[in-house]
Formats: sequence, C-alpha cells, structure tokens
Amino acid sequence: MTQQSIQVSDKADVRYVLRIADSCLILSQRLSEWCGHGPILEEDLALTNMALDLVGQARALLTHAGQLDAQGHDEDQLAFLRDERQYFNLVVAELPRGDFAFTVARNLLLSSWLLALWQGLQNSRDAELAAIAAKAAKEAHYHQQHAADWFVRLGDGTEESKRRMQAALVQLWPYVGELFISDSVDQAAVAQGLGPSFASTRAVVEQTLAALIEEAELQQPAASRWVPQGHQGVHSEHMGHLLSTMQYLQRAYPGGVW
Repeated sequence: MTQQSIQVSDKADVRYVLRIADSCLILSQRLSEWCGHGPILEEDLALTNMALDLVGQARALLTHAGQLDAQGHDEDQLAFLRDERQYFNLVVAELPRGDFAFTVARNLLLSSWLLALWQGLQNSRDAELAAIAAKAAKEAHYHQQHAADWFVRLGDGTEESKRRMQAALVQLWPYVGELFISDSVDQAAVAQGLGPSFASTRAVVEQTLAALIEEAELQQPAASRWVPQGHQGVHSEHMGHLLSTMQYLQRAYPGGVW
C-alpha cells in the first residue's frame, strides 16, 4: 500500500516559505546526482557538501512551514508526500543535472539569489525564520564563492571550457526572470514583515552576475520575456521524473524518516 498525497495550505506565509524551501530541496536533489561523478575528487566532495547544506536549509524551512500551516504537516510529509503541483520551487532548480559547466552556472544563479534572500530574511519579524536565515547566509556565501571561482576559471579558460560555459548561460538565462517574481504571496510577505520580496533581490543579483560574466569574458544572453511558473506549481517535464526518484521510498514504505 502506497502513501497518499497531502495538500498544503494556500496561506501566503506558508507559500512564501515553501517557495524557498522547495527551491533548496530540489536543487539539493540535483546536486546529489554528482556524488561519485565529479570531475575531480575535491569537486565531488564540494558538490555533495553543498547538497547537504541545501537539505539542511530545506529541512529547517519545511519544519517551519508545517508550524505555520494549521494542518501541522512535518518536514518528511512536506518533502516527500506532495504531488507535483504542490511544489513551488523555481523551475531552474529542477532542470536536469547537465555537465559541470551547467551545474556551475546554475549554482551561481541560485546561490547569488539565495544569498540576497537570506540576508534580507535575517530582518524577518519571524524570529525562527530570521535564525534559519542567519545560518543559511553563511553557507550561501560559500556556495556563491565556489561557483564564481569556477565560472570565471572555465569562462576564461580553454576554448572548450569557454564554449561550454557560454552554452550553459544561454540555456539557463530564460529561467532567470522567475528569481524576481512579484505576486500576491510576495507582497503579503513584505506587508507582514515576514521577509523581502523576491523582486527586491534583482539589483544585487544582476549586478553580481554582470560583473562575473564580464570577468569570465563571456556574453550575457538577451533577456527573455517568458517567465517560468514553478512558484505557482507549474513545472517542466523534468519535475515528475525527479519526484518519482525522490519520493519512491517514502511512498512505497510509509513512515520512514530522515
């Protein structure tokens, strides 16, 4: 007998926290796919450790989301027992692992965004969320530094590494707009003092990315008018396959815990 799915509240504070938690959780799942496959041992360990950091951030946020939701779901239920449309992560986090250049570029995008978000969240009126952010900001700073070092090294490296890094940028750039979405959930979080709007991270993230793209001697792709809707539960064709792997044990053997 398989475990039945749960439903989560549509309260703005719950959705706001889940958007961040799910992005950390799904990116962690993708990074964990590098375990045993890194280009060199040090990077194999680094990517695995970053995946563990993100799992820790997701766990803390999922636990808090469960406390904010009157239904009282715990972190395991929220991580493993939702249907696809009940996840609110950024679509860029769920894209297939790709090559090392793609992983570096995606880590740079998301760590830059998360760092700006965590820094703002440290001023949250929600003491628990502020405490989570204080710890997570330190981890995100390391993640961003690691990604930036490799981004510049590969972009300003060999002809092949430059080609791959530029190709990764072109593939990822249409997804950047979702990092800065502004909607009723976002606006409610600001009004309640829960946290900063996603849109408020745009200036610092775009400035960081532009400087690193220039240093790596790469070309910034043109902006896309299309904005993904993962934050509304609308995902790519890759999400279902990812969830089938991630949720299998919990669905097949109900009651397991981390």
